[in-house]
Amino acid sequence: MQAAFDEVFDQAVVFHGFTDYMRDYDVFIYATANPRTGVAPQHLRYRFKHCGRVSVAPALSPQVWRRSLDERLLDVETGCGIDGYVWGVKWQNLYPGMSLVEGSPDARQWSVDLGIPFYEAAAETNVHNTFMVFADLTVDVIGGGHTPFVVPIP
Repeated sequence: MQAAFDEVFDQAVVFHGFTDYMRDYDVFIYATANPRTGVAPQHLRYRFKHCGRVSVAPALSPQVWRRSLDERLLDVETGCGIDGYVWGVKWQNLYPGMSLVEGSPDARQWSVDLGIPFYEAAAETNVHNTFMVFADLTVDVIGGGHTPFVVPIP
């Protein structure tokens, strides 16, 4: 798993949340390489399966949050030049990155309670830090037009 996390070190988290069936937790990452490598950018979905707990904490200081309350910061064009975090960039830098939380008491308890191995992962960005307790991980390349949730037409 750590190798899969290392593959997206310092890339862009563009969306995260529970799947529409509410069991698994997805982290969508836009991965790029130096253009000279010829490797095309791609969107990856890291699916944390059987995700029993997710917690999200701010990485920004309260002072930066206070300066980032202005609604104009929701758009990159109107937020330019305003002192605060420009939410309108619509991505977070996956730095210092994703890692397994060694010796996680929560993962250990989930393993005991459910009788299968559980793990805890930390996804740390420049804006939010997300912690997931889960049983398995899959990584998929996601094509254009993918929609994690659609409001049904009655």
